[in-house]
Amino acid sequence: MPRRDLATLPKAHLHLHFTGSMRVETVREMAVEHRLRLPSALAPGSYPPELSAADERGWFRFQRLYDAARHCVRGEAEMRRIVREAAADDGAEGSRWLELQVDPTSYAPFVGGITPAIEIVLDEARAVSRDARRTGSAQVAIVVAASRVRHPLEARTLARLAAHHAGDGPGEVVGFGLSNDERRGDTADFAPAFRIAERAGLLLTPHAGELLGPTAVETTVEAIGPQRLGHGVRSVEDPRVLDLVVERGIGLEVCPGSNVSLGVYPEAGAVPLRRLVDAGAQVALGADDPLLFGSRLVDQYETARDLGLDDAALADLARASFAMSRAPQEVRRQAEADVDAWLAQDPGDGSGS
Repeated sequence: MPRRDLATLPKAHLHLHFTGSMRVETVREMAVEHRLRLPSALAPGSYPPELSAADERGWFRFQRLYDAARHCVRGEAEMRRIVREAAADDGAEGSRWLELQVDPTSYAPFVGGITPAIEIVLDEARAVSRDARRTGSAQVAIVVAASRVRHPLEARTLARLAAHHAGDGPGEVVGFGLSNDERRGDTADFAPAFRIAERAGLLLTPHAGELLGPTAVETTVEAIGPQRLGHGVRSVEDPRVLDLVVERGIGLEVCPGSNVSLGVYPEAGAVPLRRLVDAGAQVALGADDPLLFGSRLVDQYETARDLGLDDAALADLARASFAMSRAPQEVRRQAEADVDAWLAQDPGDGSGS
């Protein structure tokens, strides 16, 4: 049966990590240049790696691979390349707007500090966004993310840095997040950092509700007051928490490929995307870390289709992704019109995907 091509559905991508966005070929080239040995799981024949983070040992394996890729990034040119390739790859999949999540701490030693690190990323984001119409790339904004495994005072430093570069357009910082293993650290300890970001008008978008269940979602909502949650998918396990998320209008950045790869759910069919949508939650699909999970943004929409969402529902997910974003009004308006046009076309006109 003919189906509309999901790669031509206009969408915004709100959950993509800087290192995790890298092409595996790019990581391999950087490793050769710097004479670094990559884990066998990133080598041809073993890729993509088999992962699970259901226990501490599984998370260690995931983090080890992530760190190995990150260690290949040794300077400004490579940082710019990551932004440029992420925008190009997203654009090829119909993404008009990308909010790329970056923790500049890891790259700071190679470029003179966290301030030059974030300025390099922002400058390249502005450059690719200016050329987006000509190149077909997505426009790019940045979410600065602190890490749960480091001291909350470091999060405050990053929040101040994010606040200094706060804005609402491409090449600006539009949000502040909190990532890494959500089983580590006390969420409430990071609340002061989010208050700094909030005063600057930034979106608050911490991770919660993937490796941990609905209690972690509720704790994060009450301690931080986010507009979006990275993941949040396990809020379905407690109707009261799911109601809280829906009533407060908190958007969920749902990443089915991540959920399966990290062992949260045994298979894509178990990801409760339909339950979230049916409950009235705002949902935007994200690819999280394509480098390690081996699936990109269109793959997440394919999963949603396999879960029984028809093209009208997939179009609603695309609309929600823009509504949850900080994309400029003109980008949103054009995307809305183009989503309607995508839905109006004869499915036989597309290649199907």
